[in-house]
Amino acid sequence: MNASMTRGLQAGEELPGFAAGPISRHALALYCGASGDHNPIHVDLDFARSAGMDDVFAHGMLSAAYLARLLTNWAPQPALREFAVRFVAITHVGDEVRCSGRVVERFEARGEVRVR
Repeated sequence: MNASMTRGLQAGEELPGFAAGPISRHALALYCGASGDHNPIHVDLDFARSAGMDDVFAHGMLSAAYLARLLTNWAPQPALREFAVRFVAITHVGDEVRCSGRVVERFEARGEVRVR
């Protein structure tokens, strides 16, 4: 974030949380259309079962989008300099999605005060 956004922010500050609610089959179908990711493992129960899964599951990038929404609810999109995610678990149908974040570092880069 740029200097005007980071003024006063310190390590340890909590970001306002974001709750997306439970993952529904409808949300998965809508995300397929919006993202262009039509991998049947996310919407076709028969396909998911043939692949050894009990059910369909959310796209990893849907989870990433919820995290991006947490950030853009907190700061305007032009203030963001970098966004990266690591996928460590499957998000199942019915899972409650809650996002949270905390400032872990305040530093200067390329002449800007930034936070991570």
